Amino acid sequence: MLLALGDNMDADPARQRTRERLMRILLCYDETKEAAKALETAIEHAKAFNGEVLILTSLVGKGKEKVEEDREAKQRLEKARAYLKEAGIPCESHLLVRGLDSGESIVNFSKENGVGEIIIGVKKKSKVGKLMFGSTAQHVILHAECTVVAVK
Repeated sequence: MLLALGDNMDADPARQRTRERLMRILLCYDETKEAAKALETAIEHAKAFNGEVLILTSLVGKGKEKVEEDREAKQRLEKARAYLKEAGIPCESHLLVRGLDSGESIVNFSKENGVGEIIIGVKKKSKVGKLMFGSTAQHVILHAECTVVAVK
C-alpha cells in the first residue's frame, strides 16, 4: 500500500509518540527554588523534543544514610513525578546513594542511561564557597558527555 503525502497510518498521537525514540532528559531535583525552575524547563524541553524525564536525587551515602533523609528524598521525587505525569510527560524517578559526590553520581547515571540532556538548577556561590564545598553543577557541566542546561 502506498501512502500519499499527508496520509497518516496512525492518527493517534500517543501511539505515534511511543513508536518514536524518546529523548531522555535527566532532571537533577532537590526541591529548591532552582530545582523548581529546572522542573519547569524539563517540561518545556520534554514537550519540545518528544522527551521523557528521569528525575534524579543523589545522596552522597558516606556511612549509613539516615532513614529520614531517604524518606524525605523519596517524597520529593514522588511530588515531582506526579507533577510531570499531570503535565503528560513520561517520567521515572531515581534516588541514588552510591558513595560518590553528587556530581559524579549524576554524570555516571547519565552515561549509564543514555541521557541526551541534563537539566540542573544552579545556586550563586562565592568563589570561597565553591572552593570549600565544591559545586555539583560545575562538576556536571565540565564532565557530562551530553548537553547540560543550567537553570538559575
